Amino acid sequence: MNRSHVLLMLAATYLLFASPVSQAVVSSEPATAVLPHHAARSHRLPAPLDEPGLRSTAALVLDATNDSVLYSRRADVALPIASITKLMTALVVLEAGQPLDEMIEITADERSNGKGAHSRLAVGATLSRGDLIHVALMASENRAAHALGRTFPGGLPALALAMNAKAAALGMTSARFVDPTGLSSENVASSEDLSKLVVAASKDPRIREYSTDGRYAVQVGRRTLGFRNTNSLVWNPAWNIVVQKTGYLHEAGRCLVMQAVIEDRTVVIVLLNSFGKYTRVADARRIRKWMEAKLLEHGGSTLATKT
Repeated sequence: MNRSHVLLMLAATYLLFASPVSQAVVSSEPATAVLPHHAARSHRLPAPLDEPGLRSTAALVLDATNDSVLYSRRADVALPIASITKLMTALVVLEAGQPLDEMIEITADERSNGKGAHSRLAVGATLSRGDLIHVALMASENRAAHALGRTFPGGLPALALAMNAKAAALGMTSARFVDPTGLSSENVASSEDLSKLVVAASKDPRIREYSTDGRYAVQVGRRTLGFRNTNSLVWNPAWNIVVQKTGYLHEAGRCLVMQAVIEDRTVVIVLLNSFGKYTRVADARRIRKWMEAKLLEHGGSTLATKT
């Protein structure tokens, strides 16, 4: 083979691999391939500088001082809210004025309360109504919340009616409640509606205290049961949290609502359907960091709204 033949073969090879047709053959994955749900989230491009880069499906950041929305994502979409429900349960039970020192026994009705929910309260344990509210808010105790509903005037059906009536009074137009624990995925609300619930709950000093308590111990017979808060941020001295509630259900993902003071602003944060155990807390930290950066950018003036 002479030199001219070799050069012709090299040129043909170059044209073959440089052509669009050959490139389409080499690439076996279509450009529109859809990543799995969690993979799609974890491979997101960096968020623009004017966004906090959240990983929650729906979110709302509200400056409660002047009722202005600082950031929102799918905030008008009603989603399952899991144990965020207990915030409404506590609000309605407290407003009913039932004695907080009345002793209530955990019964088999609480044990059969669906989906094998975890609880440290055994059947036969007796706690005051105040203690039941405390551990329901702080430690998300499902049997405690169910017992509060069972002993509500008129029982569980009456409590569900009262919860929905309270939601309507607060202007929570997308909210629906069917049980006091949040174990039902039929308990739904939008982030916008949950911000209204958080603001209402923050006005009750007992809800503020119970929901932000780091530890709490109750006497059950001869035993002392210690409970811890399900929100790790309450342990962080850098955070000034006024009221908070976490939630988890398979259909709802990880959820978090809270009112906190950030840079001297009273802020309501709602995070729904976060994936992974720590994402909702990480999202709250991203919001704080984003707010601090935006305030620095604006010289401490009012943040621009983001919708």
